[in-house]
Amino acid sequence: MNTIVTETEIVAIRAWAEKRFVYLELTDGRSFGFPADRFRILGQASEDQLKKVQVEVNGHALRLEEPDEDLTVAGVVAGRFQLPLPRQVA
Repeated sequence: MNTIVTETEIVAIRAWAEKRFVYLELTDGRSFGFPADRFRILGQASEDQLKKVQVEVNGHALRLEEPDEDLTVAGVVAGRFQLPLPRQVA
């Protein structure tokens, strides 16, 4: 038996932010979320600034005007974050 695997592009349909998380709806039906604090610039953004996240470049990028930040959708879905998870206090 042969199995054919095809890679599909990871493309966002929409993006939104809630409680310091940025969420994406992807064309393959998945939803994906990540903490804004995993990125240096996004970590400094206010909640109101995060809520202005936009999908750009035909769904391949996320854009925030203020603060000035661009992220690739493929990068965040693959877990290529700039900062580690904060340590949990026991």
